Amino acid sequence: MFKKKKTNQSDVELISEIEPIKGAGIAVEDDTIDDSVVAEENADEIIKKLREKLKKTEAEKQEYLTGWQLAKADFINARKRDEANRKEFIKFANEQLVYDIIPVLEHWDMALNHKESWEKVDKNWRIGVESIFVQLKKALADNGLVEINPVGLKFDHAKHEAISYEPVTDAGQDQIIIAIIQKGYLLNGKLLKAAKVKVGEFKA
Repeated sequence: MFKKKKTNQSDVELISEIEPIKGAGIAVEDDTIDDSVVAEENADEIIKKLREKLKKTEAEKQEYLTGWQLAKADFINARKRDEANRKEFIKFANEQLVYDIIPVLEHWDMALNHKESWEKVDKNWRIGVESIFVQLKKALADNGLVEINPVGLKFDHAKHEAISYEPVTDAGQDQIIIAIIQKGYLLNGKLLKAAKVKVGEFKA
């Protein structure tokens, strides 16, 4: 006859701990978490966060690049405006000086137009003076001064000053400049002094 195995106190305690777990349908041998699963889940989360950070960084980079490009364009445009203003200033900075020299040119023209008197002057002296006059006119021309000699052109109140109106028999000469009393001048395209002229006037 078999004897009933005696259950010691430690076995009773172990059984009392295991039974509730089995009753819950949980295997006792699965009571630990797989470290590899945890590591994979953490890696996915890290990658997700890195992608979000990269996306944000790319957006910020594009924003900074756009701002830099706009600032650069503004700077270039400002430089161009400054350069244009500087050139414009230089063009007309000497306007008053050139205007003050014009009477000198007019007196030179008057002297040279008196050919009979001019021819009587010593030749060497005359050549020297003419050379100075040519150099002066060239210097002024290099700085934008242009003579207006509008003989044969239609009279324009904005550009010419009529000293007199002369009767003409040809209708085609009506309001046409037939003679110039005094030349006009432009400085870099701007009217500095109007030409004084005689204008033809036809009356039927």
